[in-house]
Amino acid sequence: MKRKMITVASAALLFAATASAQGAPANVAGSWQVSMQGQSAAVSQTLSIEQKGGAISGTIRAQHGNPAEVRGTVSGKNIAFTVKRQTPDGEVIQQFAGTVSANSIAGTVTQGQFHVNWTAARAK
Repeated sequence: MKRKMITVASAALLFAATASAQGAPANVAGSWQVSMQGQSAAVSQTLSIEQKGGAISGTIRAQHGNPAEVRGTVSGKNIAFTVKRQTPDGEVIQQFAGTVSANSIAGTVTQGQFHVNWTAARAK
């Protein structure tokens, strides 16, 4: 009976440790080079992220533009953040979602009814 209890307790601890490791947010802090298709050409931007646990903030900046604020979350390997930009036509909101894989991210950005794939590589 004692041996059975130890086996059950060990299995429970292993399961808890595995579940905890899977739920830990990926480390996305730092600088990333973002690429996505714009209306007429590919767009490159620099994404700078600060991370506190699962919360992220920072800026994203195109080569010829002002930085825009980034706010979002990381849960496990899933990242999601919102970018709000002021344009001559008013505020534009982009919602980024993706999956982190070591030094890269891939996902979809949504702006209104438009959806575009995006990728990011950790800056070296």
